[in-house]
Amino acid sequence: MSTPTFPDWSPQVDENARILIVGASGGIGRALVSMLRKGPACTIGAHRNSTPEPVATEDGPQTILDLQQGLHSDDDCRALVEFFSDAAGGIDGLVVLSGFIGRGEHWRDLSGEQWEQSVQANLNIPFFLARAAMERMESGTILLTGTESALHGGSPTSLPYGVSKRGTECLVQGLAREGAARGVTVNGVRMGYIKSGAHERWLGKSPEDMKKRAEMVLLKRGGEPEEAAA
Repeated sequence: MSTPTFPDWSPQVDENARILIVGASGGIGRALVSMLRKGPACTIGAHRNSTPEPVATEDGPQTILDLQQGLHSDDDCRALVEFFSDAAGGIDGLVVLSGFIGRGEHWRDLSGEQWEQSVQANLNIPFFLARAAMERMESGTILLTGTESALHGGSPTSLPYGVSKRGTECLVQGLAREGAARGVTVNGVRMGYIKSGAHERWLGKSPEDMKKRAEMVLLKRGGEPEEAAA
């Protein structure tokens, strides 16, 4: 099998743009920060939750703000957005890449607390972040992420993830109508299997498990984090 060719992509961001990336320590987040480093001078808020691995930085014209904060409530989200906005002198872009799948329990066996944890992480937190960012944006862009599995109900072990991500798609549409009059665009990206490490990290999947997962894709491979970031 040939090695995938990554897009020759350069970020279309304005000079001195101020972009907050929530979930920047994951595979897609690290790829996105790396790509933004190829673009014009800007301020990048690289947020991580509790991951011990910080976002790698390189020499360049960009300013990287390494932000670490747990996001469990509306207040947490508002504090993160306000801290970044105050430090950067405003906010022009928000990318929400954080999320939570769970540990693979069948929906029959989920506790109410487990269900609510998934909905909180994958639907409520993106809403709180987007709302806080929109309040501070004079114009700008908000990007939220969905999942292909939300279109067909997910699997028995990822149902709350799929349900909450389907709700995120409704959120994108509702916020887009609200933001349009103010020059704030809101978009969603619905991804399939991306080799970001999330399946291994959250669900304990083995290389053999991921090989079987790749067989479900027409290209017989998962998407690379760089492709998703582009």
